[in-house]
Amino acid sequence: GEVFGPKKPWDLGLPRNECLQQLSHVVNFLDKRILDEPTIQAIAEQLFSLVDEGNRKLLLNFSNVEYMSSAALGKLINLHKKLHGLQGKLTMCHVIPQIFEVFAITKLDKIFKIFPDEAAAMATLK
Repeated sequence: GEVFGPKKPWDLGLPRNECLQQLSHVVNFLDKRILDEPTIQAIAEQLFSLVDEGNRKLLLNFSNVEYMSSAALGKLINLHKKLHGLQGKLTMCHVIPQIFEVFAITKLDKIFKIFPDEAAAMATLK
């Protein structure tokens, strides 16, 4: 898969087990780079288990994310489909231009509800 993001090396000082932090409907990604298969898999599992636990409205806050691989996009599409099938909602905020560009190129900006900040996104989840 391709890698999108600014060309800067980053250090990841994070334990591998927890990739997400959830506050009410808001999910914060803890990794700057969502690139390798184990990370993507762990994130996908955690997001899907939130839905399985009954969460029908999720706001993904990308403020920490600087790199995301195309493989991660597939997981987001699956999450969107799953929530959509359950009459749920998936929104996103704080997507940096490099990643937003990828959403735009792949036309995912038409599918995903992307907002500049949490407040705007939360307003649509009410």
